[in-house]
Amino acid sequence: MGKLENRVAVITGGASGIGKGMAAAFVKEGAKVVIIDLNEEQGQKTIKELHEYQPESMFIQADLAEKQKLPGLIEQVIEHYGKLDILVNNAHATKIKPFEEITQEDLDLSFNTGFYPTFYLMQAALPHLKETQGKIINFASGAGINGDTNQASYAAAKEAIRAISRVAANEFGPFGINVNLISPIANSPGVQKWAQEQPEYYQSMLSKIPLRRLGELESDIGRVAVFLASEDADYITGQTIMVDGGATKLR
Repeated sequence: MGKLENRVAVITGGASGIGKGMAAAFVKEGAKVVIIDLNEEQGQKTIKELHEYQPESMFIQADLAEKQKLPGLIEQVIEHYGKLDILVNNAHATKIKPFEEITQEDLDLSFNTGFYPTFYLMQAALPHLKETQGKIINFASGAGINGDTNQASYAAAKEAIRAISRVAANEFGPFGINVNLISPIANSPGVQKWAQEQPEYYQSMLSKIPLRRLGELESDIGRVAVFLASEDADYITGQTIMVDGGATKLR
């Protein structure tokens, strides 16, 4: 029996990167995973890989920026599986720019793909998570915690996600629902692209990681997500877990 045997988990942005790493870790622990992603081609490819371990997993193609459709995504999961145990809000798009160059469009991109989907999916999932005493895992970032340069729109949305997660931990706790955050540094396709575009900044970031490496998508980030989604983390809520090789040490 895996740690997540027969549990139903939703992972946004699950077609690639950190989301895919978590999805792989979840199915290997017995979870039925629903990956929600904008990228149809990558989503279909990923779900085929997940079916090798858990044939009852499924892919839903959706644009999370379409706020009015978010509750329907949760209802689709409930109609198919009859329950929801785990909600992972991982998806987030952003643009890296100096503060003075950030536009309303840039802010909208970050909040519409990161903050608002996290908020509305938590809201829609709440009645169902009450029934299962489920888990919510949201995503923070060192960009917001440390105030990384050229990341204002991303940092703002990520810190807003941290804020509502702490509120939710207090409000949802009496129902037995745990709400935690992961703040990762991972070897994702996005980070690889960023390393090519800004090699000096990338090397500077890497040199500040005590373990001197990026986290692996499945074995590092995915395994921590499995822990937070399992009974092992039943007495942890409202916390930001830094899965970043020691780069940021919260006080």
